[in-house]
Amino acid sequence: MGAAIDAQRLERVFGETRAVDCVDLEIGAGEIYGFLGPNGAGKTTCVRMLCTLLVPTAGRAHVAGFDVVDEPEKVRLRIGVALQSSALDDKQSGIELLRLQARLYGLSRHDAARRIDQLAQMIDIGDALQHRISTYSGGMKRRLDLAAALIHNPEVLFLDEPTTGLDPVSRATVWAEVQRLNVEFGTTIFLTTQYLEEADELAGRVGIIDHGKIVAEGTPDDLKRSLGSDVIVAMVDGPAEAACEAVRAVLGVDQVDEHGSELTVRVADGSAALSPVAVALDGCGVTVRSLTLRTPTLDDVFLELTGGHIQQGDDWEEEKAQ
Repeated sequence: MGAAIDAQRLERVFGETRAVDCVDLEIGAGEIYGFLGPNGAGKTTCVRMLCTLLVPTAGRAHVAGFDVVDEPEKVRLRIGVALQSSALDDKQSGIELLRLQARLYGLSRHDAARRIDQLAQMIDIGDALQHRISTYSGGMKRRLDLAAALIHNPEVLFLDEPTTGLDPVSRATVWAEVQRLNVEFGTTIFLTTQYLEEADELAGRVGIIDHGKIVAEGTPDDLKRSLGSDVIVAMVDGPAEAACEAVRAVLGVDQVDEHGSELTVRVADGSAALSPVAVALDGCGVTVRSLTLRTPTLDDVFLELTGGHIQQGDDWEEEKAQ
């Protein structure tokens, strides 16, 4: 099958800030693609360009076979979008919003009622659907916005951090619906998230973006295997820098990184190295608050590539610029 999303050297500049810098994407029809990065990395700006809300400064992109600049109307008819900042009319009730959305996409009354019933079960806000949106909590608005994006069973669905603010049960419900849409209808899903477990659970491939550039791409398992080692994480009192040299001298240690009071140690054999690392830390005179052995995560991949954790990105001014 062809590409549902195809972007070449996509750029977006706000003043002196290059929010998206020469991004290339090729996402196949029926794929779930996870876009990972901290706040301010350029994820939302990419989504806004791909769903025709922002014009690229440079580069080209096609979504569902149509150019996002030259054929925006055709793109919009074929996509669903749930952005971080929803645009809901507080004076409407939830059911009124969904009925209007269904009418705008040409659904018959019967099809609209059936689809709204399906979505009502997914978002699970009960009788609140009959109430004005102004009475909704932030999480309820998030779920309603997601339902509105799904009303017409779009070919391509853009979800920009869709489960932010949701409780674990609601998050799992959204995950199940995303998987069902993909399996039953072949919907292509472009998912931006900071939740690493969300990407692991849903995405067949992920792209990691940092400061506007894609720094890695592949399946979650392949990216984690690329580190080729176990990880020991030591939390200490005070700066961990003093312990780095002692830990580096331990047999079997491949790499040591220090981030404030956290020491991340990559080792070939975690179970064999754990005790010697503990002894080395004790010999340095540092107080160890916790010592954990685990297999690599996507956050470790991000840390290796960028030097920072995925949850700790510095916010840029892109939201203000938009």
